[in-house]
Amino acid sequence: MTPEFTAADVGKLRMMTNAGLMDCKKALTEAKGDVNLAIEILRKKGVASAEKKALRAAKEGVIVQAIAPGARAGILVEVNCETDFVARNESFRAFCDEIARKLLVNPAADVEADRIAAVAKIGENILVTRQNRMEVTGHGMIAAYIHTGAKVGVLVEVNATRDDTVARDEFKQAVRDVTLQIAAASPITVSRDQVDPAVLDKEKEIAAAQFKDKPPQALARIVEGKLEKFFQSFCLLEQGFVKQNSEVSVRDYIASVAKPLNDTITVRRFVRFQVGEIPA
Repeated sequence: MTPEFTAADVGKLRMMTNAGLMDCKKALTEAKGDVNLAIEILRKKGVASAEKKALRAAKEGVIVQAIAPGARAGILVEVNCETDFVARNESFRAFCDEIARKLLVNPAADVEADRIAAVAKIGENILVTRQNRMEVTGHGMIAAYIHTGAKVGVLVEVNATRDDTVARDEFKQAVRDVTLQIAAASPITVSRDQVDPAVLDKEKEIAAAQFKDKPPQALARIVEGKLEKFFQSFCLLEQGFVKQNSEVSVRDYIASVAKPLNDTITVRRFVRFQVGEIPA
């Protein structure tokens, strides 16, 4: 019987999970070619770790940002092209920056004419793939960070309780540190209470399957421990703060900045774009 997947599918699954080639092939066979199910099978066998993003497609392009004066609004945009050569082209980058500025002013702006003109000038297909625009609620600021190479970008809203706090250099530095943390550590939520219950149920199921031979009480402790590690890996505030070698949590770092300012600093929301990813 002909397999319902190709060698390329096996290679992609291996890249996504770091599992062995034969493990990937067996998982795809069992899953009848369903990559997501194959990932779950591999994780239950303990040979693959959780993903931070869903399937990734091989696309070129850049992530660009625009922040309004006063940092009360900002936008993150992904623009795709066909080759990395064009992604590094100054004319393409200038087009992307202009698109971000237009969409910051009006997220519903029609940029199709701009796109067509860029295609004609540059000679490759170009797509404005996605965008995320934020405006501050209350006292706070919107900040963005584009990693070197423009393949990863972050947009975040951070709040305080007073405008004078937002104007302080300490606050601004903390916000920048948070954007760098998100870019480096790729969290999926700000805090554990924002994690989709269905995701937690799946994590419990996978942990239970990995240690199914353990006694019930021991299994319960193991599952609880696995969930704690999940939160520390994927929830921003519980991650180790990378700028201090993960010796303190992001939550503790933010609190240490807020205390001498006699205020409370809150990360309200964020998005992280990576070129070519298919969002979960």
